[in-house]
Amino acid sequence: MRDLFIGLFEKLVSVFVVLMCLGVLGGTVAAFAAPAPQGGIIPAIAILIGGSIYAIMMGGMMYLFLGVYHNTKRTAEAIEKLANR
Repeated sequence: MRDLFIGLFEKLVSVFVVLMCLGVLGGTVAAFAAPAPQGGIIPAIAILIGGSIYAIMMGGMMYLFLGVYHNTKRTAEAIEKLANR
């Protein structure tokens, strides 16, 4: 049952990262299309760069946490094999 939840969480993280990227692109387009005082090329580039950094950092941390789980699981299995020898 635990593996089911971890697998579902991995899929959820992937969907969340894709949605973050789509949100950054949508925000960039909205900032570019906004009227002159609030929008334009400079705010659009700022949103694209800032949002991309945020999406990479958040997605990377979530994948890092999943990697720690998998490494811990493999280490426990290896120690269990050594203990059975």
